[in-house]
Amino acid sequence: MLNVTPSVAVLGGGVGGLSAAHELAERGFSVTVYESRATFGGKARSIPVPGSASEGRSPLPAEHGVRLLPGFFRHLPDTMDRIPGRGRERVSDELVAAELALVAREAGRNEVLAPAPEPIDAFEGVTRRLAAWMAQAGIEAGERAFFLHRLLVLLTSCEERRLEQWEHETWWSFVAAERRSPAFRAFVADGLLRALVAAPAREVSARTGGYLLIQRLLDLGRVEGRSDRVLGAPANEVWIDPWVEHLRALGVELHDSVDVVGIDCGDARIEGVTLERDGARATIAADHYVAALPVEQLVKLVSPELATADPRLGRLHRLRTRWMNGITFYLRDDVPVAGGPAFYADSDWALTSISPRQFWGRVDFARLGNGAVGGILSVGICDWERPSRRTGKVASMCSAQEIKDEVWAQLEAHLNRDGAVMLDHADLVGWYLDDHISYPNPTAAANTDPVVVNTPGSSENRPEAVTRVPNLFLAADFVRTHTDVATMEAANEAARRAVNGLLDAVGSPIRRCAVWPLPEPALFAQALALDRVLHRLRLPPRPPLRATPDGALEPVGPAGRLFLAQRARYTATP
Repeated sequence: MLNVTPSVAVLGGGVGGLSAAHELAERGFSVTVYESRATFGGKARSIPVPGSASEGRSPLPAEHGVRLLPGFFRHLPDTMDRIPGRGRERVSDELVAAELALVAREAGRNEVLAPAPEPIDAFEGVTRRLAAWMAQAGIEAGERAFFLHRLLVLLTSCEERRLEQWEHETWWSFVAAERRSPAFRAFVADGLLRALVAAPAREVSARTGGYLLIQRLLDLGRVEGRSDRVLGAPANEVWIDPWVEHLRALGVELHDSVDVVGIDCGDARIEGVTLERDGARATIAADHYVAALPVEQLVKLVSPELATADPRLGRLHRLRTRWMNGITFYLRDDVPVAGGPAFYADSDWALTSISPRQFWGRVDFARLGNGAVGGILSVGICDWERPSRRTGKVASMCSAQEIKDEVWAQLEAHLNRDGAVMLDHADLVGWYLDDHISYPNPTAAANTDPVVVNTPGSSENRPEAVTRVPNLFLAADFVRTHTDVATMEAANEAARRAVNGLLDAVGSPIRRCAVWPLPEPALFAQALALDRVLHRLRLPPRPPLRATPDGALEPVGPAGRLFLAQRARYTATP
């Protein structure tokens, strides 16, 4: 079985593993990928619903909840630029702009977030738009000014302060949510973070949650006009399958249905990897290994020898994972909720959704399933441990039918408002719960594919892509990256860092993979330098600007007056 000895063995065929294989193959390496599932793509793949096709049609597609490529993503779109498309020149040509986002509330006004009608040339334009959204959501003036001030504190905090101070505080605590109004907690503290970052406000660190929120806000006003993007068809059809074909054309060997069951570390090096397929085991050896496995799988493979060789690998068990899976509803008629993603701010289970048909212009729905499906609502369930007010049950202890009923009820409560019915249960043709959810008994579920959450202090337990084991590299979304949150973008960036480390290890002169930092407003460059001094002196942050309730920026002291005098030079991007 699998008697191959590649130069590089990539363990895992999700976005991280395929990205690493892609970069290595382009640089002339002999690469073999081993994936445990029967299909490649990991969480990014689309799932053909079993038994859904009839009369020669294709199966109905299901995906892992809401899948977006925010405007600040650069690594994954760059890889998509280098994958030949099907009917398109490149896979990146399949990306469609999703310029609107809906923040729906069960009690209160629903808000549509949209990019500026014209590029915003000053950061103040972003703060004014945010202030207007908050005002429309019923946030009173003092709380609007307070929240904008907290964002300014983050933006003007040096990297050392972010890592030593804000990394160890939750976003919920950072914005003092417990002392704020219910509207502030629902729309600002929780709703905006969930809507724009998909992170739990009570658990994610202020550094991660706040910094990514700022990136998403800046997306709405960037001079380049980058907005959220989605694929114009199911992921496998226009991205994953073409990617696998391209990798094979580059000479990559890809093996599916192969489990990694052992990593043999001797003399501080990886000497071999044990694989299992259909109950048969074999050991393969390679010059180098790239582990692109989820953290909950890799942690089981870290032996005492491996943990000794790199102590950070021995701390992987400290990273916390949460369920963020999805359920797909199939409708007789399409319900195009918003012009992009929808976020249900008051939903007990932290729901998000997207209606893909409005973006899938080339998909013939008459050729899907039994021909009766006219629309799809793909829903992400981000909180599996909060009790439903309707039933008192948490999602992780519900049966599949109970999950379906409760999610539908929460969607109806947010979308069917003021006598208008957007969702009608009579329009429901069928549904499919993410196949990562399994049921050991009729009421309790297990999840085979959770997501790492950047809890306070977790950065200390997250490894670098280049480990202390000279022939082991990591290409997974829990690795330290600029992106800093478990996403497809982070996995791709980690893969690039792993490949660069491998090139350094062999002393190769080949060009390195591009790795981009997250952009920050150039306006605050001097403020960051000043805060570095304050931090070294153990003094609190002193933003040189303050924001009014309507989002206008006012100077604080001479430094603030100097910054505002120069702001015409600066835009929302460097």
